[in-house]
Formats: sequence, structure tokens, C-alpha cells
Amino acid sequence: MKNLLHLFLTSATILLLTGLISCRSSQTVSATDSRFKNLIWSDEFSQPSLDTTKWTRISANQADWGRHMTKEDKVFGWENGILILKGIRNPDTSKDKRPFLTGGIYTKDKFSWTYGRIDIRAKLEEAQGAWPAFWMLGANTVHGKYPRNGEIDIMEHLSFEDSIYQTVHSYYTLELNEKKNPPHYGKAAINRNEFNVFSLEWTPEFLAFKLNGKETFRYPRLAGVDPSQWPFDQPFYLLLDQQLGGSWVGKVNAEQLPVNIYVDWVRIYQ
Repeated sequence: MKNLLHLFLTSATILLLTGLISCRSSQTVSATDSRFKNLIWSDEFSQPSLDTTKWTRISANQADWGRHMTKEDKVFGWENGILILKGIRNPDTSKDKRPFLTGGIYTKDKFSWTYGRIDIRAKLEEAQGAWPAFWMLGANTVHGKYPRNGEIDIMEHLSFEDSIYQTVHSYYTLELNEKKNPPHYGKAAINRNEFNVFSLEWTPEFLAFKLNGKETFRYPRLAGVDPSQWPFDQPFYLLLDQQLGGSWVGKVNAEQLPVNIYVDWVRIYQ
């Protein structure tokens, strides 16, 4: 009986220790995944106006993505603590000849950071030619002008596709054409017409893209290659914008406008 009791206690102890070890291992994994816990910057969009200490409305530019940008109020909205970035038909082309107008904001010259995690909770409406994007650009030219200063596309969506694109651009990928060493983009299935959390974990060793908490694409820093492969060791700023038309997404179907991005919040951790 003593031997049986001793065997039972020994087995129970082993099981208990195994459980504790397993639990601790699980916590360690969780802690690793959540290494960025200190909230350093955020916007909950709780006020019905843009916080101009954090953001600037994006002006029109000659890039594919920026041709229809405007600072006018008609492409911005707020609804129950949610920022709305709109893509609309231009209601008055007498002064502005552009057929469409789009809204976007960025943190350029107001906030930039190096390394950490960014989470963006948002819902994307769809239309032919709609090209919403959440992305980051190098805040300075320490490595040279674009594309040497790098670009990180946390999320881009085209028209009615079932997936988003998560992409890295640099002199290495664009000019040296090293797009497969390592692969410079991934795709992830999206919950269409629902709120999703788009995330990026940024470390000195890799960029890990996530969708609703699940890693979907990772871009590693490589040793022994051209240094332009990794311009991601400097501050970057954030852009959120609705875009319409362009060489990638194609023509816009004006009958399907307006099309909106609904941004619930943005949170950045280190």
C-alpha cells in the first residue's frame, strides 16, 4: 500500500511539475509575443475633430496614391468615436478638375518612432478602384531619399479582394530588384466588411505583420547582403489614407462611391 501511495504521489508530483513547466513555457511564449507592453502613443478618435498635435491632413501629390488627396472637410468624418476617411466624387469640378477626392492623415513631423508594435483597428468598405492603406515611411534621409529610407505597408487592400497585402519596400527591393531574397510581401485573408486589427511588430531583427493577432508575414534582416536591405533602423512615421485609382488597383467605378475607411483606434507600444 505504501509503495502504491508513493507511486501515486510521485506520479502526481511529476504531472504537477509538468503542468507548471508547460504553463510557464506558455507564459513565456505569450510574453515574447507581447514584448511591447508600454503604450507610447495612441489616438482613440473619441472627439469629433482631428487632433492636430498628432496628425496632419495629407495634401495632393503626384504619386499614384496621392493624386486625389484633399484637406477639405468633405472627405473626413467622425461617428461614435470612429474616424472616417472617405473616397468621394468631386461635387464641384469648376475649380478643382479632379473627378474624385480622398482623405488621409499622417504623423509626419509630429510623431515618429523606432521599433515597437502598432495596432490599428479599422473597417474597410469596398469599391472598384478603392485602395485603402495603412503604411509607414522613413522620417529622415539618413540612408538617402526614397526608396533608400524605406517603406512599410502594414495593410493595403484592392477593390473587392478577399485578402490584404503586407509589403516592404526599399532600394534593395525596388532598385536592386531583390524582391525574392527574402520575399518582400505577403497576403492575408481579411474579414470583409468587418472591423479587423492590423498590426506590425518591428524589431532590429525582423518585421512581423499580423492580422487579428495572428502573424501572417515576416520580413527578416539578412547578414552579408547589400545594406539597403534593412533601412528599418531609424524613425518612421505613420500614414492612414483612402486612395482611389492608380496603375495597381485600376480604374474607379464612380457609381460605387462613396467608399470609406472607419478607424476605431491606433495604438503604438514599445
